[in-house]
Amino acid sequence: MDSGDVGRALGESLRLLAGPAGAAWDPGASVVSRQPPEGRDDDPRIGGAWAARAGGLDWTCLDTAAHIAHDLTAYAMQLAGREDTEYLPLDLSVRPDTHPRTMLRIVAACAQLLRLELDAAGAQARAWHWGPTDPAGFAALAVDEILVHTWDIAQGLGLAWTPPADLSAAVLSRLFHHVPLDAGPDPGRTLLWATGRVELPGHPRRESWTVRAALEAPPGA
Repeated sequence: MDSGDVGRALGESLRLLAGPAGAAWDPGASVVSRQPPEGRDDDPRIGGAWAARAGGLDWTCLDTAAHIAHDLTAYAMQLAGREDTEYLPLDLSVRPDTHPRTMLRIVAACAQLLRLELDAAGAQARAWHWGPTDPAGFAALAVDEILVHTWDIAQGLGLAWTPPADLSAAVLSRLFHHVPLDAGPDPGRTLLWATGRVELPGHPRRESWTVRAALEAPPGA
């Protein structure tokens, strides 16, 4: 996976969550020149509903969007630093009174930072994510965060949405090696099941799960 996949996942998220403003997002446009969308205050998706709980999470929809921004920034920093023994302790702090429209712009900006670093890093670059991880692994982690938490936010906002099949299948292939290939016919629903959000026929809802982006397990694992 690569920066283009991150851009596509972000585009899916913004088109859903930002309403008409998000429809203008073009994931194929220049990472540097693309401006994140401006939502309208009178769109119910940009109003007070963001204080609702995001699906089964303990976070609000606004908190969950801030979490997406945090993880995208952390992945960019980790890869830029080429850390090879530890995960750098970073906390992105977003002011609690941030408007949902601005929050989506923050998410978009953090995604841009990661996309820039993914494009700058060569395929041989490695950084720590509980083992040496290549840029494709960090791209997969980012797409997973965007898709799964967009679904969480959609639940809180009352929007029907399933992660796109092709991106979901790529994430499952890279991060969820232990997930049975026949878990379900829809990769988007399978990704939601793999991350403990839904149940599938013959597969009860999972209580815990792990992702594996590293190319090899760390010593002693």
